[in-house]
Amino acid sequence: VVYEHRSRLERSLQKERGEHKKTKEDFLVYKLEAQEALNKEKQDSMNRYGALSSQHKILKNQHDDVKKQLLELQLQHNSLKLEHRRSLESHGQQVAQLQQEKASEVSSLQDTVLKLREESKLLRKAHQEVHSQLLSAQ
Repeated sequence: VVYEHRSRLERSLQKERGEHKKTKEDFLVYKLEAQEALNKEKQDSMNRYGALSSQHKILKNQHDDVKKQLLELQLQHNSLKLEHRRSLESHGQQVAQLQQEKASEVSSLQDTVLKLREESKLLRKAHQEVHSQLLSAQ
């Protein structure tokens, strides 16, 4: 009985060792496949990270360029606005000066017209007198 029991135990132990060896081999294969998959995924992630990083740098540089352009355009806008304001003031002053000159010229011309009318009246009177003197002389 003891011999048979021992014989069963040894067979069972051999069977367990075989199963253990097969399980160990399966685990090593699984571990190797998992490691390869992990390495592949890690490589893909690194590639994606590199692409995103370079894209980020490009976009950041573009952003900086656009910010510089905006600043330059704002400065240009401010200087043009100032120049426009000065030009508007200058134009306003010129218009006011021209209006003053026009008003003084108009009043001067009106004075001249009045003087010429007076002179015309005097000349008509003188002409009339000369005409009447000629008539009386005849």
